[in-house]
Amino acid sequence: MYKLVAIDLDGTLLTDELIITPRTIQAIQKAVELGTVVTIATGRMYPSAKQFAQQLGINVPVITYQGAIIKEIASNEVLYERLIPADIAQQLVDIANEKDLHLQVYQDDILYGASESDKLIAYSKKSKVPYKVEPDLGKLANRGFTKALFIEASDDLDHLQDELRELFGERAHISKSAVNYLEVTHPEANKGSALLHLASKLGIDRSETIGIGDNHNDIELIQTAGLGVAMGNAVQAVKDIADYTSLTNNEEGVCHAIEKFVLEPMGAIIE
Repeated sequence: MYKLVAIDLDGTLLTDELIITPRTIQAIQKAVELGTVVTIATGRMYPSAKQFAQQLGINVPVITYQGAIIKEIASNEVLYERLIPADIAQQLVDIANEKDLHLQVYQDDILYGASESDKLIAYSKKSKVPYKVEPDLGKLANRGFTKALFIEASDDLDHLQDELRELFGERAHISKSAVNYLEVTHPEANKGSALLHLASKLGIDRSETIGIGDNHNDIELIQTAGLGVAMGNAVQAVKDIADYTSLTNNEEGVCHAIEKFVLEPMGAIIE
C-alpha cells in the first residue's frame, strides 16, 4: 500500500493550460479520504504551490523550490530549508551580469529580478506570484538564495549548465526544469531528498512512496520514491529511470497513476 504520493506541478499535475482537471482532483481527494498523504513537489515558489494545494483541498506539507523548502499549508511553518550559500549566490549574480543572462532569485518567499524584463513579467503571470525589482541582486546574495533561476534559450542553458556544474561541483544542485529554465539550489535541495525528509517525518517508509514527474528536475524524485512514475510527456531521461510511464499531462496521467496504484488496490473507484 502506498501511503505518500508526491506530484510535480508543471507538465505533470497541470495540463498545458495550467489547470488541474476535475477528475484528477476527484481522484486525489478520494486517495486522501482513504488515508493516503498526497502532496506537491515543485520547483515553484511556496505561494504558488499553496494556491494549487488549496484547490486540491490538501492540508499537508508541500515540497517547493525544487526541494529547498518544505512548508506546512495550515501554519506556514518551515519544516525543511536548504539555502544556496552566500558565496555561490554572489557568483551566480556575477555570471549573469557578465554573460547578460536573465537571472531571477528567490528569498523569503519573494521573487526578485534585476529589471522589469519581459521574462520576469511572463514568469510572474504564469506562476501568479508578484515580483520585486532589485537592480543589484548582489545586495541579497549575502543572506543566500532559496533558489536561482536562469531563463534563456535551451542551447544557451545547456552550455551554462555544463559550466556551472564544472565550477561548483557538488556544492550546488543544477538542473533544467523546462527547456528554457535552469535552476540552481543547495546540493541537498532536490525533490528526492525532500521526499525522504517528509516521509521520515510522517513515519512512512520510502517503499511506501510514489513520485510522479516529467522533467530533469524530477529525476531524484523518481529515483528516490518506492514507485517512480514518469508522465507520458516526460523527457526520455525520466522515462528511462521510471518504474512506470503513465499518460500525458493532457490525458490526466496523474489521475491514471493514482487510480492504478492507490485507488484500485483499495477497491475504490471514482465515477
